[in-house]
Amino acid sequence: MIIEPRTRGFICLTSHPTGCEQNVINQIEYVKSKGKIDGAKKVLVLGSSTGFGLASRISSAFGSDAATIGVFFDKPGTERRPGSPGFYNTAAFEKHANAAGLYAKSINGDAFSNEIKEQVINLIKEDLGQVDLVIYSLASPVRTDPTTGNRYKSVLKPIGGEFSNKTVDFHTGNVSEISIKPAEGEDVANTVKVMGGEDWKMWIDALQSENLLSDGATTVAYSYIGPDVTKPVYRNGTIGAAKDHLEATAFTITDTLKSIGGKAYVSVNKALVTQASSAIPVIPLYISLLYKVMKAKGIHEGCIEQIQRLYSERLFGGDISLDEKGRIRIDDWEMREDVQAEVNKLWESATTENLSEIGDLEGYSNDFYNLFGFKVAGVDYTADVNEVVKMPSEK
Repeated sequence: MIIEPRTRGFICLTSHPTGCEQNVINQIEYVKSKGKIDGAKKVLVLGSSTGFGLASRISSAFGSDAATIGVFFDKPGTERRPGSPGFYNTAAFEKHANAAGLYAKSINGDAFSNEIKEQVINLIKEDLGQVDLVIYSLASPVRTDPTTGNRYKSVLKPIGGEFSNKTVDFHTGNVSEISIKPAEGEDVANTVKVMGGEDWKMWIDALQSENLLSDGATTVAYSYIGPDVTKPVYRNGTIGAAKDHLEATAFTITDTLKSIGGKAYVSVNKALVTQASSAIPVIPLYISLLYKVMKAKGIHEGCIEQIQRLYSERLFGGDISLDEKGRIRIDDWEMREDVQAEVNKLWESATTENLSEIGDLEGYSNDFYNLFGFKVAGVDYTADVNEVVKMPSEK
């Protein structure tokens, strides 16, 4: 079938398997071009199909020749209905990893569940014995607690008062004012339950109890801080409360890993176009201005550039350089004083009329469509494509 992008708000309802594969190829080639990384050799990536998780898996495999197990939750394509981009990304990754002689297997299911934890444990036992790096990159709006069966839903709200500021519809370029009502009731607790560190610790505890973590094993979860302009709705809001919990959990996990000399870290990453960030008001406008400034300075990075640098310079480069709260700051270029000063200046003057000039709305839009395999250079979108793609490990 011919697959075209169909959007509704901040999501794309279709995805293109050839475009997704080309995206994966581009990331693989970037990592290979940067040379080998003396990193982990057996890696588990939780949330491995898109964004930072996919970049982590690619960086491990093609930077360090690592065997990788990926856990993701995506829909395969059916006749006349494309699958989700994460499914196509994972199929492409497995295909190219196998071609390179690398071990790569994936488990598709709810990573919050006991059943998927058990499947992963059994697979590690059968194939790898132990893992020496666990990446935690899950992004989900809902979570069912595997112990109680209760279902929790996260919300994106400020805490303490209503928040109003500018935002942009990146499809139209229309800059407008948006107001978001504050959290109430169980909003904060529920968001922490979904996006905090509880499940991360459950994974590490499950792996450690089965002796599946090698001596000196490392685990890393991803977080974001961001600038003052997004703080009320992000870092000081419900999601920020969850990130605080995630970051605190790193210290708890490190304590539990002392017996094997293991460590848990949180890496604070740069603002990028992801399926999650596209849903957050204010963020698309901030990112479009940030992109303009960072590209002009020659320091712009996407997910793969961020994670390759995290691996090569920090995790496995001999200088992790933690901040005062014990976090790895790979958002250091975004948060540079000169970058933030310019973004703040542009923010004040941003309007519908001048955004295409002072911001990089086209770059934002292209990155958004790239997530779903569209607008990828070198792909013929007029060609017929098979929407039913099988995972190499299933053949």
